[in-house]
Amino acid sequence: MSLAAEREKIKWSFNPPFALHFGGLWESGVKSFETHLRRVVGDQVLSLEEFITVLAQVESVLNSRPLCPMSTDPSDLEVLSPGHFLTMEPLVSVPTHNVTPLPVNRLYRWQLVQRIHQDFWKRWHHEYLHTLQQLPKW
Repeated sequence: MSLAAEREKIKWSFNPPFALHFGGLWESGVKSFETHLRRVVGDQVLSLEEFITVLAQVESVLNSRPLCPMSTDPSDLEVLSPGHFLTMEPLVSVPTHNVTPLPVNRLYRWQLVQRIHQDFWKRWHHEYLHTLQQLPKW
């Protein structure tokens, strides 16, 4: 088997799926996604279409996260995001009506999906930006 792999120029890399210290960066992202999604969905029962819609919206949130600034100019607010690698341009979304203040039992199904998306954005945005903030050591 090793001869066949060598002949095909296949390089094996050891990466156990449950070891965070091997794939820490993406495993951390998956953990963050799961944690926040569980918090915002809570006990809501979603149909398959609603759940797929929520996942697509959450995916767009995660793919629009800032990785690094595009330039050293402090007035330039454009940042590089994973979305740039997918579409070669920044991800943009259509603004939606804020349904967060409405009680959950008064929402239509599409408003419930929007509320879950908005709650996910608020939680994730708040926690993720704090991890990017560089604090002085002393």
